[in-house]
Amino acid sequence: MSDVDLLTVGEALVSLRSPGPLATGGTLTMHLAGAECNVAIGLARLGHRAAWAGRVSADELGEFVLRQLRAEGVGADGAHRDPDRPAGLMFLERRTADVTRVRYNRAGSAGSALNVDDLRGPLAAGARVLHLTGITPALSESAREAVTWAAREASAAGTFVSLDVNYRARLWSRAAARATLTPLAGYASVVVASADELDLVAEPGADETTAAADLLRRGVRTVLVKLGADGARAYTRDGVTEAAAVPVTAVDTVGAGDAFTAGYLSGHLDRLDLVDRLRRAVALGAFAVAAHGDWEGLPRRDELSLIAGSAAGTTLR
Repeated sequence: MSDVDLLTVGEALVSLRSPGPLATGGTLTMHLAGAECNVAIGLARLGHRAAWAGRVSADELGEFVLRQLRAEGVGADGAHRDPDRPAGLMFLERRTADVTRVRYNRAGSAGSALNVDDLRGPLAAGARVLHLTGITPALSESAREAVTWAAREASAAGTFVSLDVNYRARLWSRAAARATLTPLAGYASVVVASADELDLVAEPGADETTAAADLLRRGVRTVLVKLGADGARAYTRDGVTEAAAVPVTAVDTVGAGDAFTAGYLSGHLDRLDLVDRLRRAVALGAFAVAAHGDWEGLPRRDELSLIAGSAAGTTLR
């Protein structure tokens, strides 16, 4: 059996956060970001053995990324240091109490140069779950080839493959995304998407039920639909299961979808039934939105009951 529960592949970003408008200057704080990193950290916090593979810059920013991953218990032996390309940057500015604006500087980044050879070693080492997102294949042709190769190889080896659609309009058009993600979904055991992303992995223009049925016919075991404040829905061959969101005071929604996915995959690794997997998924989503940062508020295993069992404003002594 593999020593790794989850392997994920993608671009790690250096996130620079501002409490006010970037144009007026002020203090920036540095954080680790990236959808795949968020999921890996979420799993590691819950005691699972998680590993990340990708490319980082061969400078202080690349070292920061690796130190952050390792500090959170995520294996980073599959990271390649790229001496020719910079770190991808993500800028977040709090424009109002309710609006956060995100900007990226990632063109030509180390992470975008991911290629098949970067993944041969990490994939050969084995993992119970391979987690991918629709962000990485949008970064470059080589990254697209690498992600498709990894999904195909893992699926052929019987590995559980997770795909979060995670569509980013600034990276590619819906048509381009559909051309890559629809066949990619065919290798997945579970597909995670918001309702408006489903037609990127299924029949164009299909409604939610039709899209889910299409994916299940193609071999996907579970289709997870993220509904935000309304919770989530899961489609399997046995029918539809729903979970309500955990009510919390939302302060930062960045990373909520990644937290949801981490919770679901943790439940899968713990062999929970579908209802309990969904409960853990929405609980982690609640932890994410109730704290600032992409992953900083995610719980340890002994903290899973904190939100569900506490009223707003509770102080635990």
